[in-house]
Formats: sequence, C-alpha cells, structure tokens
Amino acid sequence: MSGANPNAQFTRRYDLDWLRIIAFGLLIFYHIGMFFNTEGWHAKSLGANDAMEPLMWLSSPWRLPLLFLVSGVAIRFLSDKLGSARFAADRSWRLFPVILFGMYVVVAPQTYVELRSAGEIAPGLVNFYRGYAFEWDGPWSIHTPTWNHLWYVVYLFVYSLLLAPLFPLLRRLADSSAMLAAGRLTASNGFAASLVILVPLIPLLVIRFTLAPDFPTTHDLLNDWANHARSLTMVLLGYVLAKNDGFWRAIDRILPVAGVITVTAAIFLFWTYSNWEPAVENQAWLWTARISRIVFSWTIILSLVGLARIYLTGDGPVRRYLTEAIFPYYILHQTITVVAGYALSDLGLGVWTEFVLLVVITAGGCAVGFEIIRRIPFLRPVMGLKLTEKQSTKARPAPQTH
Repeated sequence: MSGANPNAQFTRRYDLDWLRIIAFGLLIFYHIGMFFNTEGWHAKSLGANDAMEPLMWLSSPWRLPLLFLVSGVAIRFLSDKLGSARFAADRSWRLFPVILFGMYVVVAPQTYVELRSAGEIAPGLVNFYRGYAFEWDGPWSIHTPTWNHLWYVVYLFVYSLLLAPLFPLLRRLADSSAMLAAGRLTASNGFAASLVILVPLIPLLVIRFTLAPDFPTTHDLLNDWANHARSLTMVLLGYVLAKNDGFWRAIDRILPVAGVITVTAAIFLFWTYSNWEPAVENQAWLWTARISRIVFSWTIILSLVGLARIYLTGDGPVRRYLTEAIFPYYILHQTITVVAGYALSDLGLGVWTEFVLLVVITAGGCAVGFEIIRRIPFLRPVMGLKLTEKQSTKARPAPQTH
C-alpha cells in the first residue's frame, strides 16, 4: 500500500466540525421524535401522533449524507497524512472497538426494551443478555446482537477499509489537472458553478430510481445496496472536494441559487407530506415529490456547507468541547432515549410533559455519560475518544472521520 503523501497540507476546517456537530445533534433530536411519531420504533409513547412527521421527514434525506460527506473530506486529509496501510490500521483501532462495545454493551438495553414491549421476553435483563450476547441471531424477531443506530459507524469502517488500497488512484484522480481545472472553472463562472448542483444529482437520481425500489434501507450490511450506493457516493464526493479550493469557492458562488432551490423544495415537500394521502393518488404529484426530495437532499447540503463557510469558521471552547463530545453523545443517546421513554410511558404523563422530560433526560444523560467516559481510560477508546485526554486535546489537522 502507498505511503503518506509528502505534499499533504493540513488545516483544521472549523466549519466542517460545526456541520458534523449539527448533523449529529439533529440526529439525536430525530430519534427523540421517533418515540412520539406513528412509525415503528424500539419504544413508543402512548401519546404517539403524526404532528412532527412532516418536519422529521424533511430532515431524513440529508442528515446522514452530510455526515458521510464530511467523513469523506476527513478521510482525504487523514489518508494523505498516514498513507493507506497506517490509515487502515488507524480506522481499525478507532472504529472497530466502538462497534463491538456498542453492539454488546450500549445497544443491548434497546433490544431488551423492544422485545419487552413486543411481549417476546419476560422481565430479566440477565437472562435476556445470555441469549443476546451468546446466541448469534437469537430466538427472537430481532437479529441479535445488533448495531441499531451505530450502523453509520459500521458502514464508515467498512468503507474506510475498502477504500484504503485505492487511495493512490483516488488521490491521482482528485488532484488531476482535469479536476483542478474543473474546480477553477466552476469557481470563476456562474454557469459552470451550477454543475456543482447538477453533476452530483445524476448518480443520486440514478440510485433512487434503480436500486432504491428493490433495496429499501435496512441497515443490514450485506443487503443494503441502495443505502451503500448513496453513502459511498457522498464519501467520494467529500474526498474529491477536500483539497480542491475551486470547488469550495464554487459552493460559495452557488449558495444563493442552492438556497432558493432548497427553500422552494422544502415548502413543496412539507405541503406534500402534510397531504400525503392525496399525493399518493396523484402520480404526477408523487413523482415530482420523489425527484424534489433528491434535489432537496443535495441542495440543502450545499446550502449548509456554504453558510458554514461564512458563519461557522471560528474556534472556541464550545467547538472544542462539542467536537470531542458529540461522537460519544451519538453512541449513548438512543439507548438513553429508548430506556427512558419506555420508563416514562408507564407514568401516564401528557405527551408534552413526556417530550420535555425525554429531551432533558437524553441531553443530560449524554452530558453526564461523556464526563464519566472521558475520565476513565479503558472507556475512552470504546466510546470513540483517543486513548488519553492529552491526545484528544492536541491540535488536529483535519475533521474526525467518525
């Protein structure tokens, strides 16, 4: 495998740090919302309703793609610094322990609650855990052990190992004279800048109307082909964008157009989701919504990246804290939400009281959990932190890949 790129240049992208924090933060609130909406989930409120669903659906197309895009940028910087072999070793050391600990410790209580809610198991966490941990695909309706919300970490780990041998080729393509010329052209010409919107939409639309109908999202690593295609596309886009200053300046140039498209598509999709039954009956309306959703998913990412480049470029203690804390928050949050929601559902509280309490418990539990984890050396690596606090507070050249 190739060594490190001797011409690698590293600068901390605070705007991408903030976007990563925002995307994970929205994901945490989205999962709190899942406890209250009408879709199937690990635990449900007795007051579940569809009031929040249109807004939740609007956040679904872009949160994880944005994270994969940012991860692609980080992969470029880190792989240039380490080279293919060391990059693969680093990702194995940083991500695989998180996956194992997450599946066997963090996620297990979610599965217990889900199976208790379904009436598939009797009370007793110890008896449940014997089957969960030691019987592959145990005797329940849920495959155990499972990674649940940690699928993003699993997929990123797999993509990192698959791409590692290809870095010399990918680097040559990303840094080719043709790609650099395309970046300069899109940065200097308004019409050419529109290609930053149009070109990535082509694979995203092809995936939506070829793979997606046959492979709905399951988070099953071996059968989730449409999701893999979308996620890997975003990783590769991030990799190509990472060091091409022309493309970043093109995003700045195209921001007003991307913003108008995003707002227009969001209004149309919100109206569609709020009137879903008549929309399903009207094929023209439905197909327009399907296409609009893909367009919206990409233009809102461009808009957020462009806005972050203007307004979220500063450093400070809040960014430094959240940059380190947000990944452990992400690992912990869904278990806290599911277990706390399950406990609250038996108290007969009003839905708004239940909602406020669940937000406070989830946020507070993540904050307390992080403060405990960061102080216990053996917990740090299995929760996505560097082995010592000194390492994690040292200035880093590029956004984290997880």
